[in-house]
Amino acid sequence: MHLPLTETDALFYLHHAPSRDGAPTFVFVNALTGSTDAWEAAVAPALRAQGFGTLSYNFRGQADSPFDTALALTDGVIVADLERLLAEVSPARPILVGLSIGGLYAARAVLNGTRAEGLVLLNTLREIGPRIDWVNTAMARIVEHGGVSLFLDALFPLLVNGDFAARARPNFLKGGYAPLPPEHGHMNLMRNAAATDWALDYSTLTLPVLVITGLQDRVFLDREVVDRLYATLPDARREDWPEAGHLLPQEAPERLAASLARFGLEICP
Repeated sequence: MHLPLTETDALFYLHHAPSRDGAPTFVFVNALTGSTDAWEAAVAPALRAQGFGTLSYNFRGQADSPFDTALALTDGVIVADLERLLAEVSPARPILVGLSIGGLYAARAVLNGTRAEGLVLLNTLREIGPRIDWVNTAMARIVEHGGVSLFLDALFPLLVNGDFAARARPNFLKGGYAPLPPEHGHMNLMRNAAATDWALDYSTLTLPVLVITGLQDRVFLDREVVDRLYATLPDARREDWPEAGHLLPQEAPERLAASLARFGLEICP
């Protein structure tokens, strides 16, 4: 389905109401180059099989979500779109689940007043120091010159666990790189993401929060930062996964679905 935003813009989304009375709905917020496919391949179906609801969607600029190419797809636009989607669809007892920068978008929506029963941050907790600022800026440059395929060929083995990278390698390193035009959605998103404000006061997130960190993430993980920011959350629980990296829905979908289900039952019994 599509939620119209303007004459030219819309959000693609997939919504399934809970099949069990009182169960929450998990609302999945993508990473920057993600899509509903990441959640719908395994995690969302597993949760629906247990009676939970699910809502996955694509940002403007991601697959099947059209946008005006003159619009800068900033963090403010993305957060406002999430707030509007939740207001329009009104999922039952929403628990927001954000992967990477998607967790930041979800947290900002909550702090802006969006109704939520809980929040799940998957590899989100970070600060933008010189190293990560370099990475964020370089990612946009890589995509600009060689497309998403070059970006993934360069960074994928640093983002995921070794076994997952080995299994995925036949699908990568095929060449044929081509620049991504400036009007492309992924280029727009990545170009504007480097200016995202990550300075969030996590102590103001008073709802239940689950933090899951993949310890094999060699790009964004800084354990000292995760420890420090986690300690400021008023109502939090934490899972560190030694066997996983950054892309938890793809690397460990069964474990992720089980953790989300436990969290859902804890806060919405």
